[in-house]
Amino acid sequence: MVLTATEQGARRNAQPCVVCGGVHLSQDHWKFMADMPQDPIDLIDDLTKMGVYKSRSLSIAQTLNQAELRKQLFLKMAGRGNPKRERLCNDLIQLAGGLDAAFAAAFGPKAGAFFADANRTSNATRRQFLRNIAVGAALVTLVNCAPREENPQATTQSAAGGGAVGENLEKTNLRVGFIPITCATPIIMSEPLGFYQKYNLNVSVVKMPSWAAVRDSAIAGELDAYHMLAPMPIAMTLGLGSATFPVKLASIENINGQAITVANKHKDRVRGPEDFRGFKIGVPFPYSMHNLLLRYYLASGGLNPDTDVQIDPVPPPDSVARLTVGDIDAMLMPDPFNQRAVYEGAGFIHMLTKDLWPGHPCCAFAASDRWIEDHPNTFRALNKAIIDGTGYASNPANRKEIAAAISSRQFLNQPQEVVEAVLTGNFEDGLGNTQNVPDRIDFDPYPWQSFAYWISSQLTRWNFLPEERANYEEIGQEIFLTDLARELAQEIGQNPPTEELRVEKLKFDEFNPEQASAYVKQQVDKFGV
Repeated sequence: MVLTATEQGARRNAQPCVVCGGVHLSQDHWKFMADMPQDPIDLIDDLTKMGVYKSRSLSIAQTLNQAELRKQLFLKMAGRGNPKRERLCNDLIQLAGGLDAAFAAAFGPKAGAFFADANRTSNATRRQFLRNIAVGAALVTLVNCAPREENPQATTQSAAGGGAVGENLEKTNLRVGFIPITCATPIIMSEPLGFYQKYNLNVSVVKMPSWAAVRDSAIAGELDAYHMLAPMPIAMTLGLGSATFPVKLASIENINGQAITVANKHKDRVRGPEDFRGFKIGVPFPYSMHNLLLRYYLASGGLNPDTDVQIDPVPPPDSVARLTVGDIDAMLMPDPFNQRAVYEGAGFIHMLTKDLWPGHPCCAFAASDRWIEDHPNTFRALNKAIIDGTGYASNPANRKEIAAAISSRQFLNQPQEVVEAVLTGNFEDGLGNTQNVPDRIDFDPYPWQSFAYWISSQLTRWNFLPEERANYEEIGQEIFLTDLARELAQEIGQNPPTEELRVEKLKFDEFNPEQASAYVKQQVDKFGV
């Protein structure tokens, strides 16, 4: 291409491209992209014909998982066998804020959604292949657009565990909303125990009065990110119970950690689900695991949750008072309010939800699509800090320290002994028994896609989600950021699963996510509701 004198002068004076960091005019990057195929298969075909992908690379893409492919393509193609170049390329990826940001740097800010669309419309094998190739394409393009001078001073130091800590953050002063419950432990404790500071973030955790307030503040843009119930990102993204507002579930906060608590006046009456007939029962929010698990339990006893009982949304901080004055007969609430009801002599623990579904999800860390798009590096750092904190909370040896850190008025505003009873699993049940259940609550950040499938199946079962909109795979892939959570966990030395789906074993049945639609029918056939 012949350049005019003006163009030659512009090229000599060009600053690093704001999109990819390469030394060229930014508009040249977009002109290049405008000529590229928009269909991912055509794009990959062109790159293969251009020699970017060799036959060996295509073979690797078909056989290796995503993490292995990233490593192989990066070392063999981007590094070109030069150790110094390999180190530089690795630092460039970290400088970009990780692979998701590298996608944007390589192909424009919509690349992540572009490849996700291709994934969702393909069968499993083809989707995995395209996903792997897409990663390689992003890496190769990033390297091709990188500054030509291999200046080690331009690189960043990697944090222990692999990954730059808090580099190139778009925003450092953040507001993260939370409800004062032990499910929010990783989000809350990361402020006093320094996990946010570790990633160069100044986070103020903001106590919210109810889940409706969290939802409304999220839509209004009053918060940067949120502690949410696991079903909420699905409900908000699909416009269930509110205006459509796309939200991503970035990582799970806690597993287990809830209970069915019954007012003491019913102590001699309640033995099983059938005994709840006619009760008024509190749950924290319609789109909550609490509501879905309560319905699952009641239906197992032949009760119709919509006609045989009255289920009322009750903000968790109000639940013990409502139980005490007789406004509700029972509740399925997050802790510490079940334990607080025992502590106050208001009720007894009928059942821990871990006995309904061992390892079930409850709460999550979430952020809106728009905020993530505008703050990709900050989002990664914030998610990584919370995943790091979740790993710390998963160690039982740290639970008493954590209880002391989060019990104060600023956070949970609960007696420390109540919070300790929940976190350690050594507790009084209100029936004269001292229980020792170490996994009464636990912490695991991995967002299994099968969680999303089960939630969607129950939203369909109870008519929150029309059956024709229950596209299980699309909902899981679009809303649960499983791949990113795995990547960030690996970067800090955790050992997350490599699978996305698993068979979930509940008290009354098993859930195979590959047969989610059939599962709903099986439930109705088995329990009659």
